[in-house]
Amino acid sequence: MTTQAKAMVLASFAADSLALGAHWIYDTDEIDRRIGRVDRLLAPLAGSYHDGKASGEFTHYGDQAMVLLESLARSGDFSLPDFAAAWQQLFAGGYRGYVDKATATTLDNMARRLPPAQCGSHSSDLGGGARIAPLVYRYRHDRDRLLEAVRQQTALTHNNPATLAGADFLAKTAWAVLHGAVPVEAMESALDEGVADFDLDLRIRGGLDSGGKDTRTAIRQFGQMCGIAAALPGVIHLVLTYPDDLAGALIENVMAGGDSAARGLAAGMILGAALGEAAVPEAWVRSMVRGNDIMALLAALDRAGT
Repeated sequence: MTTQAKAMVLASFAADSLALGAHWIYDTDEIDRRIGRVDRLLAPLAGSYHDGKASGEFTHYGDQAMVLLESLARSGDFSLPDFAAAWQQLFAGGYRGYVDKATATTLDNMARRLPPAQCGSHSSDLGGGARIAPLVYRYRHDRDRLLEAVRQQTALTHNNPATLAGADFLAKTAWAVLHGAVPVEAMESALDEGVADFDLDLRIRGGLDSGGKDTRTAIRQFGQMCGIAAALPGVIHLVLTYPDDLAGALIENVMAGGDSAARGLAAGMILGAALGEAAVPEAWVRSMVRGNDIMALLAALDRAGT
């Protein structure tokens, strides 16, 4: 399971880095024309949301997932105060990246000295619930602790019922896949347990019906935007449509446009857990600026968990 778990984390981070070059370009014709097929890690276009980042770096989602992984390795377990302090520090010192509304709202609440459990925005974006691969890695042998940690870390920035319900769904799915379930069965089981948001429940069911359809068409119909009601069905579509092709899933995710980084973090996590390290392109792992750091932090977590 350790090998699968490492692949889960690497694939999630690699998916975010792969998306960096075309993130938040909604016009797929523009992606085709200005970038071409995104099958390697690229720097963002000049004037884009992530202008100034280099190839192999992360979007602001991946940067937050990295802070979470560092916090886990430092504390040995999930500590909301430690994660909150490290998350705030990421953006406090002249962050070289995009600051979205959820982040700005959370920072404002922190500046008002609200406790971490009360700092979260009301954003329904997938991003807050998509950065959880490090938590699934740490608590792959303890489902109850995993689900509680996922809820706390998500609520720090996205204290929205739909985002919390989606994060819970993703955590249950990834955990089950690590324990041998086929992804579609894991998702159906998580759905059967109940999704604490009626609209998201219906959206998930729609995602489960989309497997095998054209990806650009499916994601356009669900919505390319950041909101979890649109983005999570897109994640499910990717997992079902490319069950044996992690690289293909993550490439087509980027080519579908919009918030490909959040979708990629979640889809990469599930497919990495299912397919293992051999499915993650070595060139992507080598090209990630912090690839070696990720492996070192996972090793530190292994030592902490023994």
